[in-house]
Amino acid sequence: MEMIHYISSDIFTIEKLNEILTQNQKIQLSEEARANIVNCRDYLDKKMDTQADPIYGINTGFGSLCNVKIDNSNLSRLQENLMKSHACGTGDLVPEEIVKIMLLLKVKSLSFGHSGVQLETVERLIDFYNNDILPVVYTQGSLGASGDLAPLAHLSLPLIGEGEVYCEGFRQPASKVLEKYGWEPIVLKSKEGLALLNGTQFMSAYGCYALLKSKKLSYLADLIGAVSLEAFDGRIEPFNELIHYVRPHKGQILTAQFFNEVLEGSELISREKEHVQDPYSFRCIPQVHGASKDAIDYVDRVFKTEINSVTDNPNIFHKDDLIVSGGNFHGQPLALALDFLSIAIAELGSISERRTYQLISGLRGLPAFLVSDPGLNSGFMIPQYTAASIVSQNKQLATPSSVDSIVSSNGQEDHVSMGANGATKAFKVVENLERILAIELFNAAQALEFRRPMKSSDFIEAFVKTYRDEVSFVSEDRILHYDIEKTVGFLQTFQIDLED
Repeated sequence: MEMIHYISSDIFTIEKLNEILTQNQKIQLSEEARANIVNCRDYLDKKMDTQADPIYGINTGFGSLCNVKIDNSNLSRLQENLMKSHACGTGDLVPEEIVKIMLLLKVKSLSFGHSGVQLETVERLIDFYNNDILPVVYTQGSLGASGDLAPLAHLSLPLIGEGEVYCEGFRQPASKVLEKYGWEPIVLKSKEGLALLNGTQFMSAYGCYALLKSKKLSYLADLIGAVSLEAFDGRIEPFNELIHYVRPHKGQILTAQFFNEVLEGSELISREKEHVQDPYSFRCIPQVHGASKDAIDYVDRVFKTEINSVTDNPNIFHKDDLIVSGGNFHGQPLALALDFLSIAIAELGSISERRTYQLISGLRGLPAFLVSDPGLNSGFMIPQYTAASIVSQNKQLATPSSVDSIVSSNGQEDHVSMGANGATKAFKVVENLERILAIELFNAAQALEFRRPMKSSDFIEAFVKTYRDEVSFVSEDRILHYDIEKTVGFLQTFQIDLED
């Protein structure tokens, strides 16, 4: 039976978004949402029949041209011109999975009935989503204020039969796909182009994707860190709950609890140690991983608010007989959160690489570079180089975008968030972390074999055994690129419950 998610005023969570995407659910408008859209459009149509004064974006130009009054006979052409003129994105293509999220979030924002779009416009966006007709969108062009103008213009062009889409595995003109499905191009009415282009759905889609992946990678950072702790013959005392209850940051407490749970019953963690302390990269896992967890929680709250919001301009309040021009398209809340997420995720990578470095250093009875006959074999020397290179790139990418602003539109739009740049950077930081953690797991699983016949906990042993089905022990030098890629693939297919 086909699963359907009905777009309504119910709170939309990041977890619900993940459920819709992973279960490949279709979407439809609820009766509530349909009524919201129709009532708002009817109000605007009646308003334009009687309104002589200029209303920004409806019968005026845009940006610094806001004082140019447009004749009512040209309102449809005005919106079409807006869409075409703003479609000037460039750079890399936005990944198709993110374009699909953009479509879903745009439908959600329009469904509240404060944007003045036609019902058929929203339903066509839903048709695109449900049929995997994904507009070609480019990563560069948005300042993260006035909405994600260029990316959303490209997202919306296919509505009027312009631009390109991916359909059935091919990139092709939107006009051909509309013809194939028997759909006429949408004739835009007043306000519609602006409603489609004003909004934060480019930043939001990237942020939601990065957030979902960050939650999974945060869990994997803990789990892989536990394997490394065992392989390094680390101590359990730094995870004692008493330490963390006297400094009760939530993430710190949760991290310590996780380590105590997954290491329960381990022979390795409970054996007598010769060393009295571990390096920070092991001893301070609760504090570092925990701080990143708390940052992820903050970002989750910001994006949960955003994807349940109206982010275009002007906003129409038909029950109050008001059309109000404001700034809900400004991406500052997202820009700050995306920068924070990048920093938090970069730190998980930074401490992971330090654990990898400790494991290959010939300490605590482990062979240098985790291989027999070091010298003849270089072993795991160079994967650490690779991790260090990626960590360094993440540090550079984690430089905040939100502290920058460039004046645009002849000074009318004189402060922008640069959140779109923050969004694409956060995406790269998260993708990089996945590879850094893969390299740590590759090293930690190798190091753990040198502790045999002693065993870790049942949980850790089961995890490593599953991994060993994909990547075997390295007994002598081989091309490690393939092992790293297999490890990345293993992490990508590893399933966790985001509700936990």
